Amino acid sequence: MFSGIVSGQGVVVKIQTLPRHIRVGIRHQGLGKCVRTGDSVAVNGCCLTVITNRAKTFQFDVLKETWKRTVLQHAHVGEKVNLESSLCLGDPIGGHMVTGHVDGIGRITRRRQNKGDVFLEITPPSRFMCWVVMKGSVAVDGVSLTVAHVDKFRLGVWVIPHTLRLATLGWKQAGDFVNLEGDLFAKYAQKALTRQRP
Repeated sequence: MFSGIVSGQGVVVKIQTLPRHIRVGIRHQGLGKCVRTGDSVAVNGCCLTVITNRAKTFQFDVLKETWKRTVLQHAHVGEKVNLESSLCLGDPIGGHMVTGHVDGIGRITRRRQNKGDVFLEITPPSRFMCWVVMKGSVAVDGVSLTVAHVDKFRLGVWVIPHTLRLATLGWKQAGDFVNLEGDLFAKYAQKALTRQRP
């Protein structure tokens, strides 16, 4: 479990396609001191298991199903990614409850600067919009953000300067793809309201 408060960025240093999975190496700075083999780390909001952590580099084995359902499919060596280590019991939740299970890929359709802040308009898969409400929470590339705009097909979020510096959203532009995870409580509410009664 994560909270959507990105710990820092890493750099993709290896992408190796193997028969059953893709081996990904990500160099980190400082985050890895407390991360052990078998721990979970969110990479652009996608929960992955650390296979090794040596020489300031995480290695992950990514299932091909995960690869094609997330923005990892567009990854290349040299690309920066958001990193967040998993929560421990009792840790503060600075954002919202994020599982690291990506619900779909969205596309940034507009980026607008207002002084130091940035507004991002994102078009998600159509089925994603049922979990989006004004002032609700959404994880964008693993970053916990507050929904600031909703229409039938799109959502919008404001990103503050601190987050722009710390996360990769600082350089994302219109046309770029992002991982999206809907609010966990919205999913349970939707299921409760739409389930068939006996």
